[in-house]
Amino acid sequence: MADPWEIDRLDLAGYLKRLGIPEREPSREALDELHEAHVRAFTFDNVDVLLEQHPGVGIDAVQGKFAGRGRGGYCFEHSTVVAAALERLGYDVRRHLGRVGDPAAGTQQGRSHMVVEVVLDGERLLCDPGFGMSLLRPIPLADGAESDQDGWPYRVVSTGDGLWGLQRFREAGWELAHTTDEYEVKPIDVVMAHHYTSTFPGIHFRTGLMIGKHLPGRHVMVTHQSVTVRRPGEPTEHRPLRDGELAEWLRTMEVPLTADEEARLLARVAAL
Repeated sequence: MADPWEIDRLDLAGYLKRLGIPEREPSREALDELHEAHVRAFTFDNVDVLLEQHPGVGIDAVQGKFAGRGRGGYCFEHSTVVAAALERLGYDVRRHLGRVGDPAAGTQQGRSHMVVEVVLDGERLLCDPGFGMSLLRPIPLADGAESDQDGWPYRVVSTGDGLWGLQRFREAGWELAHTTDEYEVKPIDVVMAHHYTSTFPGIHFRTGLMIGKHLPGRHVMVTHQSVTVRRPGEPTEHRPLRDGELAEWLRTMEVPLTADEEARLLARVAAL
């Protein structure tokens, strides 16, 4: 039977070269290495959505951006390429969709987030390479499991009915980042979710810029209005984006845009 995810089309060697890591046999150490290398290599961003040039979430389009150009994207792209690479490397992989936000705070969204589960040596592990501030490394998918990620604490909680919440510890305490379900995911589900998040009028991916990346000792998120810098154990720095500063951050976060793309992005952001 043909693989619906078409993982055989992934340029695995090119992807690993982009990460700067060798091909290794499945192990927890190797999985951690790949996950962290991925989130440090690629930005979380919605640049192509704003530029009206998103190539889609099929494996050819995704690997062309990540392995080919060194570009980033958002969760559907990150999780698609990571899942394909892990399967090609011999891991037991499952794909899940989830909802961003906290229902108790009235902020939960539709099933517009994608994560990857790996079952390794009988342990379920949550990989989340495409969130705004992604996990650096996988965390056990078990109720109450905690993981210190270089000074950033995360926790998984079971919320009932087969739902898993990922929490992160902030200044005000534990905050629910998103909730993942266990329904089977097919490629068409990802295509439909991507279509909604990239085309629905008024959705945040179309009304504002987001570029985030793990940099040494800090995580930076730049929007069309602000800069947010988080460092482990320190208060979050949040301030307005200065005029002309976006171009500087594109260099700092190593966003490989063509001259035309950068000019169109700066113009688009100026119009927001």
